[in-house]
Order: sequence, then C-alpha cells, then structure tokens
Amino acid sequence: MARPSLNDLGAFVAVATHRSFRRAADELGTAPSTLSHAMRALEERMGVRLLNRTTRSVSPTEAGARLLEHLQGALASLDAALDSVADFRGRVTGTVRINAPRLAAAMLVRRVLPTMVERFPEVTVDLVAEGELVDIVSRGFDAGVRLVESIPKDMIAVPMSRPMRFACVASPAYLAQAGRPRTPDELARHRCIGHRMPSGKLYRWEFARGGESLTIDTAGPVVLDDEALMVDAAVEGLGIAYVPEPAAAADIAAGRLREVLAPWMTDAEAIAVYYPGHRAVPPALRAFLDVVREMSGAP
Repeated sequence: MARPSLNDLGAFVAVATHRSFRRAADELGTAPSTLSHAMRALEERMGVRLLNRTTRSVSPTEAGARLLEHLQGALASLDAALDSVADFRGRVTGTVRINAPRLAAAMLVRRVLPTMVERFPEVTVDLVAEGELVDIVSRGFDAGVRLVESIPKDMIAVPMSRPMRFACVASPAYLAQAGRPRTPDELARHRCIGHRMPSGKLYRWEFARGGESLTIDTAGPVVLDDEALMVDAAVEGLGIAYVPEPAAAADIAAGRLREVLAPWMTDAEAIAVYYPGHRAVPPALRAFLDVVREMSGAP
C-alpha cells in the first residue's frame, strides 16, 4: 500500500473533525469537490472506508474514527516539533484575528493587549467584537472568546478569567421611584431590561439561594443585545438590568448604579479563548495564548 501524503491525512482530519466537506474546504482553502475526490482516493489507497457520506452529512466510520484519534495526536506532535524552531527564525510576526463578545473584547484590551504590544510589537491583534456565536474557522478567525459552556467540543480552550458573578443593577432614581425588590418574584412588578441572545431568544434570569433555584421570565419596555448598552439603560433609569458584574462594576463604584437581589445571584462559567486543535498554531497566535495564560494564571 502506498503511504498517504501528510496533506491527505491532514485533509481527512479536517473533514472528520468538522463533519462537513464545506467547512473543511473553507479551512484548507480548497473546493469541497476537490476535497471529496481526495478523500475517495485516500480510501482507495488505504483499502478501507473512512467516511460515511449522505447528501446532508459526513461522519467517520469506525475505522475512520480510530484513524482520526491517532492522527490528531500525531499531527499535534508534528506541529509542536515545527513550532519548537520558531525562536531560531527571529522575532514573532504576523496577525492574529480574534472574535469576541464586547465585554470579553474589553477585557482583552485592558488585560492582554498592553502586554502583547510591549513584548511582540510586530504582531497585530485584529479584534472583532460581536455578540453572535460564529464558526471561527469558516469566518477566518484564528481564535474566539466565549463562555466555556458555549465553546464547541472540538476546540482547545485556554481560560481567560475566573467564573464571573452576575449582578442585578438599577439606578438610585429608579429604585427611589419603584422600590427595591427583595426576592426574584418581586421583579414581576418592576421594569426589567431584556437581554436578546444571539439565537434571538430572550435570556431568562437565573437565581439561586439556599439550594433553591429560580428562572424568571422578565418584562419591560427595552430589549437589548449588548451588556454595555444594558448597563447604560440602567444608568438612565429605564429599569433593572441583569448583567455580568464586571460590566457594571465601574458604575456601581461611582454610585450611578446600585445592586439588588445580591444574595440570590449566581456565578457564570469562566471565559476562555478557544482555537482549533487539529491545525498548526502559528507563532503569533501561540504568543497571544501565552500572554492570556499568564494574565489569567492558567497552566
């Protein structure tokens, strides 16, 4: 049997991981039809079927799953070996494209980018702040930032923060006029600033105390899809907002907002940077990840 080329094996890993010829082709910069032909040629060369194909999906066979398991580790080791000589090529250069929600992007600007600019002046961090959860591979991003629970299972995650506490906040003027809620049930009598999620659904506010958990549907005159705007709306007295505590911390400290229902608030998942685990990590991205680990204290 002729030994398959490294390119063919890498293409198989991309197809089997994405379970899509289109997404794998986008990553590899080729046409889906070309990739499909290459996979059939690989199967013929190896004498075993590696992929189950239908008109709508593709998935590894038992043999393909076994090959994928071994190849992922082997290719990761190869990438590490190639990266080990990066220091001998001189300075780290290049562009790192990052997709992140606005709050996480602000954290990167404050905590990570100053160190990146100081240590790696020839690396450009192209940061796109948007709330929608996107396919970073098909959109051409090197990495993304999301809550850990939202990160696809085939990605490698690098923690960027500890779990964040949520806060219910309102302006002093609003609380003076409407009163201060003492339990989540009392929110039914208040104006609440709605949170539109990327899926289009309204976020249901979550509370917990003494082993009791509550999920509340809220109502109010304003619905927004950005934490910073929710904080601004609360400062303007439009109602009560439910946001990650870091988003409101400055306004709470300045007295523009006050927290309510503090004993009922829950912790969120930690935020992490994530990137594809089956492809080579460019030196510029590796430098960015190293700074993230250092700033967060992650191993």
